[in-house]
Amino acid sequence: MRSQSTLFFYHYLQESSDITISMYQVSVPVFVRMLQNLTTIIEKGAAHAEAKKIDPVVLINSRLYPDMLPLSKQVQIATDMAKGCVARLAGLEPVKFDDNEASFPDLLARIRKTIDYLNTFSKAQIDGTEEKSITLQMRTGPLTFVGMQYLLNFAQPNFYFHVTTAHDILRHCGVEVGKWDFLGKS
Repeated sequence: MRSQSTLFFYHYLQESSDITISMYQVSVPVFVRMLQNLTTIIEKGAAHAEAKKIDPVVLINSRLYPDMLPLSKQVQIATDMAKGCVARLAGLEPVKFDDNEASFPDLLARIRKTIDYLNTFSKAQIDGTEEKSITLQMRTGPLTFVGMQYLLNFAQPNFYFHVTTAHDILRHCGVEVGKWDFLGKS
């Protein structure tokens, strides 16, 4: 038997099926917020390395498992996913960054540069792209999506995977980061 709150929620969903989603609101501000949270996580990693007298390169090159990518690459891919997604939705070629970050200040600068880039996009460029055709050239061949599918089922899950993995690498290395660093406080 369903609880009264479950029935209310189910009824609400049925009645609310005409709610529209703003592609801008579920992309740019979401990516920016999580990149700001990633900034906090990386700053805590840098402070930990300094406080514990650990060579920062050790943390930057750390992995959760030998066949996984290191912290630096997790940050690079997270920023690439965010800027690539928004640019493609806007019909632009994503700006390319060199993947040469070798220090915490380098990683922080890349995140800041990505946030600044994302903030150049307007609602008018992103809203209405739900059905836009997006094709990615992958090693295994092309992948084609429509805009909303690309954002919600490919770009955001990949983005969150790499932000989460960056968090987890630093936590595994003893950095005092937790759920609220990942989620943000506001």
